[in-house]
Amino acid sequence: METATLAAGCFWCVEAVFQQLKGVASVVSGYTGGHTDNPTYNDVLSGKTGHAEACQIEYDPEQITFEDLLEVFFETHDPTTLNRQGNDKGTQYRSAIFYHIEAQKDAAERFKAKIDASGAWKNPVVTEIVPFTKFYRAEDYHQNYFKNNPNQQYCRYVIRPKLDKFEKVFKLRLS
Repeated sequence: METATLAAGCFWCVEAVFQQLKGVASVVSGYTGGHTDNPTYNDVLSGKTGHAEACQIEYDPEQITFEDLLEVFFETHDPTTLNRQGNDKGTQYRSAIFYHIEAQKDAAERFKAKIDASGAWKNPVVTEIVPFTKFYRAEDYHQNYFKNNPNQQYCRYVIRPKLDKFEKVFKLRLS
């Protein structure tokens, strides 16, 4: 098993997407990339801790590659908006890849350059590619949020449409 740590706005959305992929063993929502030890959701929400809402993804590289994860990552959020995804604003919602090994860094840099060069986005990709340091698991109520709260308003109006699009595009990779 290998680990990927990705931030693409609200971790509830990221978690709901990556949990559906073949080869992904677990997805944990949490906080990374900041300077405060053991932050709470309210700490991170304040924007003062430097952390991003992120997901730590355990995956089997025999079934799904890091590059496959990057493809899903870049297809399921807007990597051109600095510190924002939809109505979620602040550094805690930034687009970031926290690489664990040099091979992940190299793959992320290649993928980001390829997307920028493709013209797929009107604006340049602002996704950070930074070394992983420490991950703090979010509070229990954030784990499996969409699965546990499918009728909650945010889930119905933000996550469900994102999942519908994702499921159409990546239907062959779903578990």
